[in-house]
Amino acid sequence: MPDDAGHGDSGRAGKRPRRGGPRDGLRVARATGAVAAAGEPVAIPTPAAPQWEFVHPRCARRRQEDMEEVEAMLEAGEAEVAREELVWLLSECPDFLAAHVALGSLALEDDDLRLARGHFGRAVQIGLETLAAAGDPRPLPAGLPGNRSFFEAAKGLVHVLLETGKRDVAAATARRVVAFDTADPLGIGRLAAERGGRP
Repeated sequence: MPDDAGHGDSGRAGKRPRRGGPRDGLRVARATGAVAAAGEPVAIPTPAAPQWEFVHPRCARRRQEDMEEVEAMLEAGEAEVAREELVWLLSECPDFLAAHVALGSLALEDDDLRLARGHFGRAVQIGLETLAAAGDPRPLPAGLPGNRSFFEAAKGLVHVLLETGKRDVAAATARRVVAFDTADPLGIGRLAAERGGRP
């Protein structure tokens, strides 16, 4: 992915810190089951045709209740309190993709495209770096729970890049991400194509 797509404007754009060794960061592993959102077909993985899924850092898994609280805050209209909680979560767990996605979405609602791009781009960058380190294993179905935030971040990033006139970067990002799940259930490739890119 082109370099400027992944640079965060959220104050966390530098290299991600390594805390306690590689097991504490995002990693990818063979999927053990097939769970998808309603209406999203996912093939059952077999030894001959494995699927891959992100395994999120322990710090992210331990903070799922915090994310549920953030969702409740947002539903109650407490966006500023939710934003503060998300920033704190990222200070404790920089590879927390779902927190980046939530902050990117809040920035979009505030029409802060630069900040939205920073958060969505950082989540995509972390995911792509993790995949590259694992040899770019495929397929990585968007419907598997561990993969959803990566693909949501990619869709957000493509949207922001298109909004800011960076169609070539959006198309390149869409191509790179869709290669991991060619079914493209979130329509990332279609989004780039319909808005002027060529995925």
